[in-house]
Amino acid sequence: MTTQGEPGSSLEDQEKLLDDAVRRVKRNAFDMKRCLDQSQVMDGVNHAGTMLDEMRTSLLSPKSYYMLYMNVSDELMHLSQFLVDEYGKGNRMPDLYELVQYCGNIVPRLYLLVTVGTAYIKVREGSRKNILRDLVEMCRGVQHPLRGLFLRNYLLQCTRLALPDTGQDKEQYGDGGVEDSIEFIHLNFGEMNKLWVRMQYQGHSREKEKREKERLELRVLVGTNLVRLSDLQGIDAECYKKQVLPGILDQVIQCRDPISQEYLLECVISVFPDEFHLQTLESILRTCQKLHERVAIRKIVVSLLERLIKFSENPDSGGIPSDILIFNIFSVEVSELIQNHKSVATVDGLAMLSSVLNLALTVYPKEISYVDQLLSFCLKCVESVPEADINNITLKELLKLLKVPIDAYNHVLTIIKLETYAPLMARLGYQHRKDLSVYLCQNLIDTGIEIPTPQEAEEFLGLIESLIKKQSDEPTGEIDPEDFSEEQNLVGQVVHRLVSPVNDQQYHVLTTAKKYFTEGGEERLRYTLPPLVFAAMKLVRRYYADKDADDKWEKKLQHIFQFISQIIHSISSAGLSELSLRLFIQAALSADRVHVETIAYEFVSQAFMIYEEEISDSKAQMSAITLLVGMLEQMGSLGEENHETLRSKCAVTSNKLLRKSNQCRAVALCSNLFWSGRIAESNAHLRDGQRVVECLRKALKIANQCMEAAAQVQLFIEVLNYYLYYYEKECESVTIQILEQLIRKINDSLPHLGANEEAEQIHKHFQLTIQHVVHRQKLSEGSTGGPNYAKLKII
Repeated sequence: MTTQGEPGSSLEDQEKLLDDAVRRVKRNAFDMKRCLDQSQVMDGVNHAGTMLDEMRTSLLSPKSYYMLYMNVSDELMHLSQFLVDEYGKGNRMPDLYELVQYCGNIVPRLYLLVTVGTAYIKVREGSRKNILRDLVEMCRGVQHPLRGLFLRNYLLQCTRLALPDTGQDKEQYGDGGVEDSIEFIHLNFGEMNKLWVRMQYQGHSREKEKREKERLELRVLVGTNLVRLSDLQGIDAECYKKQVLPGILDQVIQCRDPISQEYLLECVISVFPDEFHLQTLESILRTCQKLHERVAIRKIVVSLLERLIKFSENPDSGGIPSDILIFNIFSVEVSELIQNHKSVATVDGLAMLSSVLNLALTVYPKEISYVDQLLSFCLKCVESVPEADINNITLKELLKLLKVPIDAYNHVLTIIKLETYAPLMARLGYQHRKDLSVYLCQNLIDTGIEIPTPQEAEEFLGLIESLIKKQSDEPTGEIDPEDFSEEQNLVGQVVHRLVSPVNDQQYHVLTTAKKYFTEGGEERLRYTLPPLVFAAMKLVRRYYADKDADDKWEKKLQHIFQFISQIIHSISSAGLSELSLRLFIQAALSADRVHVETIAYEFVSQAFMIYEEEISDSKAQMSAITLLVGMLEQMGSLGEENHETLRSKCAVTSNKLLRKSNQCRAVALCSNLFWSGRIAESNAHLRDGQRVVECLRKALKIANQCMEAAAQVQLFIEVLNYYLYYYEKECESVTIQILEQLIRKINDSLPHLGANEEAEQIHKHFQLTIQHVVHRQKLSEGSTGGPNYAKLKII
């Protein structure tokens, strides 16, 4: 067979070469088994040697060679089992171990030697300790990287159950201890690693990436040595620390190969128990400082930290022993690693510190000083880098790090206690600061935590300043209105978490918030100041409820109402007329509920001033009139003089609306003020039926002036409903004659509307009104109380 040359380049070539080799393996394996079945041991061994000649090839790629190796090793298991079975029958073959060494080619010779040698160990034909040492040393004879790797892997596979381990194992096999197994695996591991590294330097330099890919495909062969070490039951933490790990780390450092160093340290972290790692943290972390600059140190350190975090969280593990100062170890070693190793970029350093931070928060949740210490070092790292060199990836990693304590503590009051948090947050770019601010606000709202003191309120609002105020580094482009609205609404919700149980302190908390929000610019005021107004109104109710315990409550209420007035004027100055009018109405109602007439009257006056000076749109005017009438109807603290002034003001204002339909509706609406309105002196409803009828007559007069027939009839029906309402409320000024007259007027007007959708709606409205009247008529029959509809003629 051909054994020299370059591996076939194409996939088809590789498949053909592999198929041919496997076919020859199967043929020779068949001959081997036939001879063994006939007890022709040497002939069987010779056929095995011929089969193993296929392992000398240089034409197969690592992947194809692996497939060939699997076929060969399966067949060799038959030979090994045959030798063990023959020994069980009493057929001893002491010379076979020496005879196979006369095989002509070294690769088949060593495969056979391993097969026979491990069979001898199993049947206790020779010294296990000597045979193992002999095998591992003889394998040095194959220095071709690919062949040598698979040969030594076969050695490891065959000796898996034969390695000296515990005392019971020693009784079974007679000699050797766990120290011999450690030495055996160390030797094999060292040689395999050298062969694996040597693969990198074979062939042309332009095939470097291809060789690296092939090496990565074979890495598990080297890692199997470490798995075997971890399987040894006789290794405890002390043995691992003194005998196992040092040999591995020496090999890692000496090979100076980035692929090997990275994989082997990852493998060490993965296969050995966490209890062992806790005893050897300094060794592993100091080894990281000696690694090649192309090694992804971040990946290694983060992997180790994640394992230890899971270990500490596992209730069955017992946690981190108190005598191991794990935070001190990691903070010192990782800091030195970041400062001294050239290959650790800022983003990698932040990722490692983020994992250390996670560890500190998991193992020492009450030690805020540990978190501050790490954040302080992070700040130092970021400040040491020129601003121009800090890219978006680094900022994202910093953002991720700053979210760690938020998620861990789930309490923003703890976050604001961290002295370095705000300065570190300031190093983020505008968008990342804003994202973190949103994250903080959402956490505050989700947890329901309240911020009780002015100082804490100022510190928290300072953290989320990028949401509240315009920033110097804020982009000048167009802002997405939907995102902006969502962010500002979130800030508005924050206001309702600024709550102190002490009334006087709550006032100072709100004053602090006002100082920040009024600097936010006109585009933010509409979202942030209204919640502040309602928070102040809530404080008004608290002061009023506690008035018996506070002699100065009235003066304090006056200060709060001045505070509310200032905020609403700021909103009005920003051009938000309709919003400020609504807030003045709410403020007036708030003052009314605590019986402060002068302040309530002043707020109503301010609402009317905004209406007259700044609201010009017809729909907005009608909406404002509706709100003003509804407000005045609810108020009960106004004296007769003030109430009369405001009633009249509403009526006059309604009469000045531009559109006749709006005039009609507003004047009819004002009738409620003369019926349901209350004054402070009597605290009873006015029930002024004469003024009610005057308003409704005025409304009908205005409706008559409408030029459009459909609008006119619609207004008549609406006024009729007002009349019916007051009639049912037993208003003596509303008589049957008035109702009949209006119904006849509507009946006379309906036929002139024509046939269209609008006319159909008007007819339906009138029919429903008449149905109500008929229903009331039926209820009136035989009834002596309430409004009497019996005499009302509908047609």
